[in-house]
Amino acid sequence: MSIQSSHIFVNLPVKNLEKSVSFFHELGFEFENKMTNDDGAALIIGPTSYVMLLTEAYFKGFTKKEIVDTSSQREVILTISAPSKAKVDELISLALKAGAQPANEKVDDEFMYYGSFIDLDGHMWEVLYMEEM
Repeated sequence: MSIQSSHIFVNLPVKNLEKSVSFFHELGFEFENKMTNDDGAALIIGPTSYVMLLTEAYFKGFTKKEIVDTSSQREVILTISAPSKAKVDELISLALKAGAQPANEKVDDEFMYYGSFIDLDGHMWEVLYMEEM
């Protein structure tokens, strides 16, 4: 029997919750108010997919390990889909205008097109358009 989850919540520590929320608003994302407070904000990625932006202090309550130093280490690459190549370009452009740093050159592969950026807290995001397989 395979396990399939109905929702996914990715938890990320952020240095300044207000700035992080503002950054993702500038990219056109919305937040789930029922799961947003002074400790964290639920960034809506899809109908059942969320990235929980958590203050570092609150995040530390969930783990005994240190928070990764994203200036020198990469803990994860968050990949989100886009409906077209143009939307990939648009979202990355918006991210850079909102203060993100470029991560890698865009790749135009056989059936995939993607690019990436580093958000305000050093987390790497990849935006991917993939043709139907």
